[in-house]
Amino acid sequence: MEVGIIGLPKSGKTTIFNALTKGKAAVSTHLVTTLTPHIGIAKVPDHRLEVLENTFHPKRTIPAEIKYVDVAGAPKEFGRGEGIGGQLLTYLMNTDALLQVVRTFEDTDIAHIESSIDPKRDITTLDLELTLSDLTIISKRLQRLEDSLKGAKPPERELHLKEKALLEKLRTGLEKEIPIRQQGLNETEIKSLAGYQFLTAKPMLILLNLGENQLSQVSSLEDEIRSFYSHPQAEIVATCGKLEIELSELGDDEAKEFRKAMGVEEPTLDRLVTLSYKLLGLISFFTTASAELKAWTIPKGTTAVKAAGKIHSDMERGFIRAEVIGFHDLEKSGNLAEARKHGLLRMEGKNYIVQDGDIITFLFSV
Repeated sequence: MEVGIIGLPKSGKTTIFNALTKGKAAVSTHLVTTLTPHIGIAKVPDHRLEVLENTFHPKRTIPAEIKYVDVAGAPKEFGRGEGIGGQLLTYLMNTDALLQVVRTFEDTDIAHIESSIDPKRDITTLDLELTLSDLTIISKRLQRLEDSLKGAKPPERELHLKEKALLEKLRTGLEKEIPIRQQGLNETEIKSLAGYQFLTAKPMLILLNLGENQLSQVSSLEDEIRSFYSHPQAEIVATCGKLEIELSELGDDEAKEFRKAMGVEEPTLDRLVTLSYKLLGLISFFTTASAELKAWTIPKGTTAVKAAGKIHSDMERGFIRAEVIGFHDLEKSGNLAEARKHGLLRMEGKNYIVQDGDIITFLFSV
């Protein structure tokens, strides 16, 4: 899963990136216009791995991962109603979801580009940028379709007309400030648009970047923005990026105590991952082959044979069956021998729908 981090200049995007990935990307208090991205990997926290480690005693444990892409700078016109284009658009189009960092913190040393703090205004501004980018792509494609229709043969003409009708429908919605993710598209329409990678079609996580003096207001600020920005495939979370950076440099136990003292119960990374999985419809399954415990991320509804292909194409091609046990069944049994004794370890075929937390051994032949 790849998440693109966006936000107005001086919103704290790179601070959030560093906190999530334990990165060391340079943070600047002045406007940076370079578009070289910071790319970092965050391990997906999953308490089930610890339980499975105590059960299987693997030599190596590999959690699932999320890739975060933070484009440090932005074009000078960014946030001025010009839309997102060029290299920045290319980076963002390749992501699965967007994480929008919105500034709520006050800092006289870091002036906001609008000279005042107003998260609702900034969210609206960013939405406009995404919308304008999608409208530009649609406009260019519609013009090309018009040219293609002039000499198209009947079968090709029919396909072009269907595409044109769908794009015009999307344009109408966008002109009414309705993001594509909210336009109620059916599965066929969504599939036909996959190649476009429209920005307003991507799930959106809005992260409110607080000051330390706002930590007691986390719930109220989240509720306020949630009531303002209540959209399908959108979630709101608030944190203090500066504090998260400090905590990321501590050991786990020390960070836990510090959070408790500050009234922060759950690490922001954990919440972001949970919300990301929810928005993208993802689940995790586990394998324990070759003394290695590994978590794998797949879309909800994935069959056993496709899950095998996630590990290796040979497994999918030569799939025979899958030996499966649910995490809670294994935890309750204590070990595989007890689980097998109680009939909880079962054999499943290629059409079995993998469930979140399944521990699977794939049998295959090539």
